[in-house]
Amino acid sequence: MSFQQPGAGTLAYFPCRYGNSRLLFRGPRQDVDKPYCAVVGGTETYGKFIPKPFPALVEERTGTPVVNLGCVNGGLDVFANDASVVDLLAGARVAVIQALGAHNMSNRFYVVHPRRNDRFLRASSMMKALFPSIDFAEYNFTRHLLSTLRDTSQPAFEMVVAELQMAWQARMRGLAAGIPGEKVLLRFSSRPPEHAGPDDDLGDDPLFITPHMIDSVRPYFSRVVEVEPSEPALSQGTAGMVHSEMDEPAAAALPGPAVHEEIAAALAPVVEDLMAAAR
Repeated sequence: MSFQQPGAGTLAYFPCRYGNSRLLFRGPRQDVDKPYCAVVGGTETYGKFIPKPFPALVEERTGTPVVNLGCVNGGLDVFANDASVVDLLAGARVAVIQALGAHNMSNRFYVVHPRRNDRFLRASSMMKALFPSIDFAEYNFTRHLLSTLRDTSQPAFEMVVAELQMAWQARMRGLAAGIPGEKVLLRFSSRPPEHAGPDDDLGDDPLFITPHMIDSVRPYFSRVVEVEPSEPALSQGTAGMVHSEMDEPAAAALPGPAVHEEIAAALAPVVEDLMAAAR
C-alpha cells in the first residue's frame, strides 16, 4: 500500500496537486494567490509517517501559509524539471530548499526515474566502460548500485562520486538562480546512523554533500540553516509516528516528530524574518 493512500495504520496525507504538475504533494492544498512560503525536499519534508512535519510546524510558529512541496524519494531533478514547482518557488516570498543527497540525480554516468529519483534506470556508456564486470540490469535503486560500485573499484567509484558532487552544485545553483525571492538552503541529517542498512553505509546523509559544497552554493541563498538533531530528539525514535507494523523499519530510518520540532525551531525565525523583509 502506498503511504499516500490513507489506510489502516497510516496517516491521511490529503494528497493534492499544484498547476500542471504530475506530482502529488502533501495537503491540504494551500491558496497560492496569497503570500506564502514554499518548501521543497524529499521524503523528510513530505513528512512520511509524521502527523505534523516541519513545514506544518513552521506555519504554526510563524502564521505564514507554507506550501509543502516535499516529494517522496525525490532528488533535485524532480523539482528542477517540473515547471509547476519552479513557478511555485518563483512565486513564493520565501522558498526553502532541502539539501538532498547527490546520488538521486541523473548525471553523465547514470539516469534516474524523472519522479522517483531513487530509482536507477540505466547506465551510460561511460559507466559501462568504467565497470565492465557489472550487469546493470540487476539494479533498481541508486544506493544499491553505488554500494556495488564502491565494492567493485574504489578509484572508479570516487570518479562517480566526484561527478555527482559537481552535478549537485550545478543543479542547485541553477535552481536557486531561477527563484527571484528570498531563499533558504536547509541542511539536516535525514537518517539516524544506527538504522543504516547494508546499502546505507556510503556516508552521512545528505549523501556525498560536503561542507565545501554547501559553501559553494551559499552565495545563491539568502540564508543557510543547518540543523544537527540532538541526542534527546534522536533517542525518541519513532515515538509519535503513525505507521503500520510492517512499516516499522522504514519509519525507524526517518527523522521522528522530535527531530521535526527541532528543524522547525531553527527554520521558523528565519522564515519569519525573510517574510517580513519581502513585504
